[in-house]
Amino acid sequence: MKTKAAVLYEHNKPLVVEEVDLDSPKTGEVLVRVGAAGICRSDLHFIHGEEYIKLPAVLGHEGAGIVEQVGEGVTLVEAGDHVIFSFAPNCGQCRSCVSGKANLCDAHGATTGTLFDGTTRLHNKDTRITHMGKVACFSEYSVVPQWGCIPIPKNIGLGQAALIGCSVTTGVGAVLCTAPVKPGSTVAVIGCGGVGINVIQGASLVSASKIIAIDTEETALEYALKFGATDIINAKTEEPVAKVRELTGGVGVDFSFEVRGLPETVRQSYEMIRKAGTAVIVGIGETGITADIDLVSLVRQEKTLTGTYYGSAKPRNDFNRMVDLYLNNKLNIDDLITREYSLDQINEAFEALERGDPGRGIIRYHQDV
Repeated sequence: MKTKAAVLYEHNKPLVVEEVDLDSPKTGEVLVRVGAAGICRSDLHFIHGEEYIKLPAVLGHEGAGIVEQVGEGVTLVEAGDHVIFSFAPNCGQCRSCVSGKANLCDAHGATTGTLFDGTTRLHNKDTRITHMGKVACFSEYSVVPQWGCIPIPKNIGLGQAALIGCSVTTGVGAVLCTAPVKPGSTVAVIGCGGVGINVIQGASLVSASKIIAIDTEETALEYALKFGATDIINAKTEEPVAKVRELTGGVGVDFSFEVRGLPETVRQSYEMIRKAGTAVIVGIGETGITADIDLVSLVRQEKTLTGTYYGSAKPRNDFNRMVDLYLNNKLNIDDLITREYSLDQINEAFEALERGDPGRGIIRYHQDV
């Protein structure tokens, strides 16, 4: 079949929106009609060549849609199901999966660009096109592994559901699953973009007593206040570590969350935690970058420095947990969406992301869904 898709042919060049070929789902695979896809900074890493994927490629890893067709042996979904894509589909059999870390499945290979059998379903005549994260939802239709699409209730909009596929789960999950933050804890969040705002929401959800938002853009800081931040720091005009300590009586925060993936902000996130505090690194930087950490304080002050991938979530369980929180008015996803685009406007959407426009932009497909 034919599908309209945004194809990355060359790094640092605009995506090309065109019709490409999409093969039918094979055994264990599902054809999904995409309803909405989020515009995420992780996609930019691939556009700029900071993360590897074989080109040409269709990006897009945060999305939701409706199952159109299932391949042989599919048991987890059926035609007509509303689903959220998972860019970390898990095999259920490897050491990571059986130990409860499905987000770290040894088999999924988010950047390989192929499905589980090592091939692609997208192509343009004889040229094979790779799939980002086994999702490739910058396309009207996508073929994904059955483990990579999680059925959800039909009473949540697909635009809101799409954001659960990455930014909501990554941010809220970092608080609920990775840290975990307790009622009364003090929290600092460095970076108030699409994921950082959801870290703030997660901290508010569990009744953190102080939630300090840190960014270099006033618009982002104002946006953070809307989602539960109690204090804001503009890192352009104030030194973040010193200001966090001032706001916490010289002690530092119980938990910090770094959502930029930069060596300097990683260092800051570590330095602003108290003795026995925890710094959680959420942001993914360029491949190969490192950060300097004071090893003496790591030992003598029993600090913890940890990473989190996909919010340490188990997508098959936690996606529906996020849906329930949204439907019960515990999570504000509606106001996360500040911009909507057609697929033809996708390069404009990424320009807004690079400018630092607050909130999340989404690609809206098929207005009837």
